[in-house]
Amino acid sequence: MDRRRFFAAGGTVGLGALVAACSSEPATTEAVVPTTEGGAASISPQTPLSGELFPGTASCTLTPAETEGPYYFDVNSIRTDIREDRPGTAFRLALRVRDAACAPIGNAVVDIWHCDADGSYSGFESGSRGGGKSDAKTYLRGAQVTNTDGIAEFRTVYPGWYPGRAVHIHFKVHVDNATVLTSQLYFDENVTNAVYRAEPYVGNGERETNNSNDSLFEDSLLLDLRKEGDGYLGVMTVGVKGS
Repeated sequence: MDRRRFFAAGGTVGLGALVAACSSEPATTEAVVPTTEGGAASISPQTPLSGELFPGTASCTLTPAETEGPYYFDVNSIRTDIREDRPGTAFRLALRVRDAACAPIGNAVVDIWHCDADGSYSGFESGSRGGGKSDAKTYLRGAQVTNTDGIAEFRTVYPGWYPGRAVHIHFKVHVDNATVLTSQLYFDENVTNAVYRAEPYVGNGERETNNSNDSLFEDSLLLDLRKEGDGYLGVMTVGVKGS
Protein backbone atom coordinates (compact mmCIF):
# COMPACT_ATOMS: atom_id res chain seq x y z
CA MET A 1 0.00 0.00 0.00
CA ASP A 2 1.22 3.52 -0.70
CA ARG A 3 1.22 6.40 1.77
CA ARG A 4 -1.45 8.40 -0.05
CA ARG A 5 -3.92 5.47 0.00
CA PHE A 6 -3.23 4.97 3.71
CA PHE A 7 -4.15 8.54 4.59
CA ALA A 8 -7.06 8.53 2.15
CA ALA A 9 -8.43 5.65 4.24
CA GLY A 10 -8.27 7.91 7.29
CA GLY A 11 -5.07 6.34 8.60
CA THR A 12 -7.05 3.40 9.93
CA VAL A 13 -5.45 0.50 8.08
CA GLY A 14 -3.81 -1.76 10.65
CA LEU A 15 -0.03 -2.14 10.74
CA GLY A 16 -0.30 -5.92 10.57
CA ALA A 17 -2.21 -5.75 7.31
CA LEU A 18 0.26 -3.27 5.86
CA VAL A 19 3.26 -5.38 6.81
CA ALA A 20 1.61 -8.51 5.45
CA ALA A 21 0.95 -6.73 2.18
CA CYS A 22 4.39 -5.14 1.90
CA SER A 23 6.82 -7.57 3.54
CA SER A 24 6.91 -11.27 4.37
CA GLU A 25 9.45 -10.73 7.17
CA PRO A 26 8.12 -10.92 10.74
CA ALA A 27 8.92 -8.13 13.17
CA THR A 28 11.43 -9.41 15.74
CA THR A 29 13.26 -7.84 18.60
CA GLU A 30 16.27 -8.62 20.68
CA ALA A 31 17.20 -8.92 24.30
CA VAL A 32 20.40 -7.13 25.33
CA VAL A 33 23.21 -9.45 26.46
CA PRO A 34 26.40 -8.27 28.19
CA THR A 35 28.83 -8.36 25.27
CA THR A 36 30.04 -5.50 23.10
CA GLU A 37 31.51 -5.15 19.63
CA GLY A 38 32.50 -1.90 17.97
CA GLY A 39 31.02 0.03 20.91
CA ALA A 40 27.54 -1.54 20.64
CA ALA A 41 25.81 -4.00 22.96
CA SER A 42 25.06 -7.38 21.39
CA ILE A 43 21.51 -8.76 21.09
CA SER A 44 19.86 -11.90 19.73
CA PRO A 45 16.39 -12.27 18.10
CA GLN A 46 13.66 -13.20 20.58
CA THR A 47 10.37 -11.30 20.85
CA PRO A 48 8.51 -8.49 19.04
CA LEU A 49 9.76 -4.96 19.47
CA SER A 50 8.53 -3.24 22.62
CA GLY A 51 9.04 0.06 24.41
CA GLU A 52 11.54 -1.48 26.84
CA LEU A 53 14.19 -1.49 24.09
CA PHE A 54 14.07 2.29 23.78
CA PRO A 55 16.27 4.51 25.95
CA GLY A 56 14.92 7.67 27.53
CA THR A 57 11.55 6.16 28.42
CA ALA A 58 10.87 8.85 31.02
CA SER A 59 11.86 11.72 28.74
CA CYS A 60 9.16 13.53 26.76
CA THR A 61 11.30 16.07 24.92
CA LEU A 62 10.61 17.08 21.34
CA THR A 63 13.12 15.86 18.76
CA PRO A 64 14.97 18.73 17.07
CA ALA A 65 14.24 19.37 13.41
CA GLU A 66 17.02 19.30 10.82
CA THR A 67 17.27 20.08 7.15
CA GLU A 68 15.61 17.82 4.59
CA GLY A 69 18.68 18.05 2.38
CA PRO A 70 18.75 17.95 -1.43
CA TYR A 71 18.02 14.24 -1.99
CA TYR A 72 14.44 13.76 -0.83
CA PHE A 73 11.54 12.65 -2.98
CA ASP A 74 8.31 10.95 -1.99
CA VAL A 75 8.79 7.32 -3.03
CA ASN A 76 5.17 6.76 -1.90
CA SER A 77 5.75 3.19 -0.74
CA ILE A 78 4.81 1.62 2.59
CA ARG A 79 7.41 -1.12 3.11
CA THR A 80 9.62 -2.51 5.86
CA ASP A 81 12.52 -3.76 3.73
CA ILE A 82 14.02 -0.88 1.72
CA ARG A 83 17.28 -2.56 0.67
CA GLU A 84 16.37 -3.68 -2.86
CA ASP A 85 19.74 -4.62 -4.44
CA ARG A 86 22.03 -2.60 -2.15
CA PRO A 87 24.91 -4.51 -0.48
CA GLY A 88 26.14 -3.68 3.01
CA THR A 89 26.06 -4.57 6.68
CA ALA A 90 22.52 -5.41 7.77
CA PHE A 91 20.86 -2.63 9.74
CA ARG A 92 17.46 -2.65 11.42
CA LEU A 93 16.04 0.71 12.42
CA ALA A 94 13.22 1.11 14.95
CA LEU A 95 11.75 4.50 15.78
CA ARG A 96 9.16 5.09 18.50
CA VAL A 97 7.00 8.16 17.88
CA ARG A 98 5.49 9.92 20.92
CA ASP A 99 3.91 13.27 21.64
CA ALA A 100 5.09 15.86 24.17
CA ALA A 101 3.11 14.07 26.92
CA CYS A 102 4.94 10.75 26.24
CA ALA A 103 1.84 9.19 24.64
CA PRO A 104 2.67 6.86 21.73
CA ILE A 105 1.32 7.96 18.36
CA GLY A 106 -0.10 5.06 16.41
CA ASN A 107 -0.85 5.21 12.67
CA ALA A 108 1.83 7.85 12.09
CA VAL A 109 3.84 7.38 8.91
CA VAL A 110 7.63 7.43 9.24
CA ASP A 111 9.47 8.14 5.99
CA ILE A 112 13.26 7.46 5.73
CA TRP A 113 15.99 7.76 3.10
CA HIS A 114 19.78 7.45 3.11
CA CYS A 115 22.77 6.83 0.86
CA ASP A 116 24.23 3.42 0.02
CA ALA A 117 27.69 2.07 0.91
CA ASP A 118 29.22 4.08 -1.94
CA GLY A 119 27.62 7.33 -0.80
CA SER A 120 24.98 7.47 -3.56
CA TYR A 121 21.27 8.24 -3.17
CA SER A 122 18.66 6.51 -5.31
CA GLY A 123 17.15 8.98 -7.74
CA PHE A 124 20.34 11.04 -7.63
CA GLU A 125 23.11 8.64 -8.65
CA SER A 126 24.51 11.17 -11.11
CA GLY A 127 23.80 14.02 -8.74
CA SER A 128 24.74 12.70 -5.28
CA ARG A 129 27.78 14.97 -5.37
CA GLY A 130 25.64 17.87 -6.57
CA GLY A 131 22.89 18.34 -9.12
CA GLY A 132 19.27 17.33 -9.46
CA LYS A 133 17.31 14.09 -9.76
CA SER A 134 18.85 11.81 -12.37
CA ASP A 135 17.19 8.38 -12.27
CA ALA A 136 14.06 6.47 -11.23
CA LYS A 137 15.67 4.16 -8.66
CA THR A 138 14.15 3.85 -5.17
CA TYR A 139 16.60 1.81 -3.07
CA LEU A 140 17.06 2.78 0.59
CA ARG A 141 13.84 4.78 0.66
CA GLY A 142 10.45 3.92 2.10
CA ALA A 143 7.80 4.57 4.71
CA GLN A 144 6.26 2.52 7.50
CA VAL A 145 3.28 2.98 9.81
CA THR A 146 3.66 3.04 13.58
CA ASN A 147 1.85 0.41 15.64
CA THR A 148 -0.17 1.10 18.80
CA ASP A 149 3.10 1.56 20.74
CA GLY A 150 4.18 4.21 18.23
CA ILE A 151 6.92 1.97 16.78
CA ALA A 152 7.92 1.76 13.11
CA GLU A 153 10.61 -0.63 11.89
CA PHE A 154 12.80 -0.78 8.77
CA ARG A 155 15.29 -3.27 7.37
CA THR A 156 18.09 -1.61 5.47
CA VAL A 157 21.91 -1.50 5.30
CA TYR A 158 24.33 0.56 7.34
CA PRO A 159 24.67 3.88 5.49
CA GLY A 160 27.83 4.90 3.68
CA TRP A 161 29.28 8.39 3.60
CA TYR A 162 29.89 11.22 1.16
CA PRO A 163 32.03 14.38 1.37
CA GLY A 164 30.95 17.05 3.83
CA ARG A 165 28.62 14.92 5.99
CA ALA A 166 28.86 12.53 8.91
CA VAL A 167 27.06 9.19 8.57
CA HIS A 168 23.31 9.81 8.84
CA ILE A 169 19.76 8.80 7.92
CA HIS A 170 17.08 11.34 6.98
CA PHE A 171 13.52 10.90 8.24
CA LYS A 172 10.12 12.55 8.30
CA VAL A 173 7.12 11.88 10.53
CA HIS A 174 3.62 12.40 9.08
CA VAL A 175 0.53 12.52 11.31
CA ASP A 176 -2.98 12.93 9.87
CA ASN A 177 -1.52 13.69 6.44
CA ALA A 178 0.65 16.53 7.80
CA THR A 179 4.43 16.45 8.14
CA VAL A 180 5.15 17.16 11.83
CA LEU A 181 8.93 16.57 11.84
CA THR A 182 11.83 16.45 9.39
CA SER A 183 15.18 15.49 10.93
CA GLN A 184 18.23 13.22 10.77
CA LEU A 185 19.73 10.32 12.74
CA TYR A 186 23.43 9.85 13.49
CA PHE A 187 25.74 6.92 14.30
CA ASP A 188 28.35 6.19 16.96
CA GLU A 189 31.82 6.69 15.47
CA ASN A 190 33.26 3.50 17.01
CA VAL A 191 30.53 1.41 15.41
CA THR A 192 30.97 3.16 12.07
CA ASN A 193 34.73 2.56 12.15
CA ALA A 194 34.15 -1.15 12.78
CA VAL A 195 31.63 -1.41 9.94
CA TYR A 196 33.78 0.52 7.48
CA ARG A 197 36.71 -1.89 7.84
CA ALA A 198 34.80 -4.40 5.69
CA GLU A 199 33.44 -4.49 2.15
CA PRO A 200 31.66 -2.80 0.52
CA TYR A 201 32.52 0.25 2.64
CA VAL A 202 36.31 -0.04 2.60
CA GLY A 203 36.40 0.80 -1.10
CA ASN A 204 34.90 4.24 -0.48
CA GLY A 205 38.13 5.58 1.01
CA GLU A 206 38.85 7.58 4.15
CA ARG A 207 36.06 9.72 5.59
CA GLU A 208 36.57 13.48 5.66
CA THR A 209 33.74 14.35 8.05
CA ASN A 210 32.59 12.74 11.28
CA ASN A 211 30.23 13.72 14.08
CA SER A 212 32.72 16.12 15.63
CA ASN A 213 33.10 18.31 12.53
CA ASP A 214 29.66 18.02 10.92
CA SER A 215 27.93 21.33 11.65
CA LEU A 216 24.50 19.63 11.59
CA PHE A 217 25.31 16.94 14.17
CA GLU A 218 23.20 16.89 17.35
CA ASP A 219 23.99 14.62 20.32
CA SER A 220 20.27 14.13 20.90
CA LEU A 221 19.93 12.58 17.41
CA LEU A 222 22.52 9.86 18.06
CA LEU A 223 20.98 6.40 17.63
CA ASP A 224 21.21 3.80 20.38
CA LEU A 225 23.01 0.95 18.57
CA ARG A 226 23.12 -2.75 19.46
CA LYS A 227 24.88 -5.60 17.63
CA GLU A 228 22.37 -7.94 15.99
CA GLY A 229 23.84 -11.08 14.44
CA ASP A 230 26.12 -9.93 11.63
CA GLY A 231 24.54 -6.47 11.63
CA TYR A 232 23.11 -3.84 13.96
CA LEU A 233 19.86 -2.58 15.44
CA GLY A 234 19.42 1.16 15.92
CA VAL A 235 16.61 2.57 18.08
CA MET A 236 15.40 6.02 19.06
CA THR A 237 12.37 7.65 20.61
CA VAL A 238 11.14 10.57 18.49
CA GLY A 239 9.09 13.28 20.17
CA VAL A 240 6.78 15.32 17.92
CA LYS A 241 4.09 17.95 18.20
CA GLY A 242 0.58 17.08 17.12
CA SER A 243 -0.49 17.82 13.55
